[in-house]
Amino acid sequence: MSVVASVSDKKGKDPSIQPLVDLMSEGMEAVNRLILSKAGSNVEMIPEIARHLISSGGKRLRPMLTLALAEMFGYRGEGHVTLAASVEFMHTATLLHDDVVDESDMRRGKLAARKLWGNQASVLVGDYLLGQAFKMMVDVGSLEALRILSEASAVIAEGEVLQLGAAQNVETTEAQYMQVIEAKTAALFAAAAEVGPVISNADAAMQQAARRYGMDLGLAFQLVDDALDYGGSSADLGKDIGDDFREGKITLPVILAIARGSDADRAFWKRCLEAHEIGDGDLDGAIERLRQTDALADTILRARTFGQSALRALEPLPAGPIRDALAEAVEFCIARVH
Repeated sequence: MSVVASVSDKKGKDPSIQPLVDLMSEGMEAVNRLILSKAGSNVEMIPEIARHLISSGGKRLRPMLTLALAEMFGYRGEGHVTLAASVEFMHTATLLHDDVVDESDMRRGKLAARKLWGNQASVLVGDYLLGQAFKMMVDVGSLEALRILSEASAVIAEGEVLQLGAAQNVETTEAQYMQVIEAKTAALFAAAAEVGPVISNADAAMQQAARRYGMDLGLAFQLVDDALDYGGSSADLGKDIGDDFREGKITLPVILAIARGSDADRAFWKRCLEAHEIGDGDLDGAIERLRQTDALADTILRARTFGQSALRALEPLPAGPIRDALAEAVEFCIARVH
């Protein structure tokens, strides 16, 4: 039976990330210890800000991908732990930078670091964490892993700049938006997955399958987040519902609603997202327009399509508990939308 069928046909229980968490628990304990040690500095504010975000939760899905896909191919050593910590530092740095760019107030259900320490400190500590990430990559001694992760770092930065161009612009197309999220979100998922088989000396086909899995999982993950901002709960998001709307973000549900709506609907989105004139009841109005145009439903459908592609990418990889857990992680990411 294929990975797609075996996971999708499960009845009677909600998909969970817990099997992956359980399998990677020992490795993640080592990752967390390394993260805390490498977040240290004689400059007092650096560990304060880093630990504020690192200790505030999050699924740690990206570093778990690195561990899982290294162990799947029989890796022995500590390099996968070091690379997993590097991946988490890269992710943490982008969160610190994102919150400044987006002027966000909340992150993972807590005040964003920029609200506590200011924008300048958040940007600089993000830069420090990126520097630490690259030092750890060098320590592993794999030029190919260093290439993959450093390339991802550059792509993520490009994605940030692309998003600036699309921000508060209701003319943004679906193709442009997919380019943004592939760079900003999916590139790190892909790199995190790919470096596992790379340091395990798996063949090129296995490395590419792992990369495809990570890329499609990342795209599905981001599209579900887009939908949750208008149709989820604060507990699912770790931030307030409607933050994307209030920040003027042009996400896929909005793009679809604008394309399918009336002239009056277009004027509504232009007023709220471009002119930033948002009044009482406008969030409810936005949600209603998204539902009337099936924009939320179709965003989730696109997420499911990428999820199915991620599951297919797993099929040539070695069968066993790790592959099963990686497959269930895909279902879990999509099932966050109830």
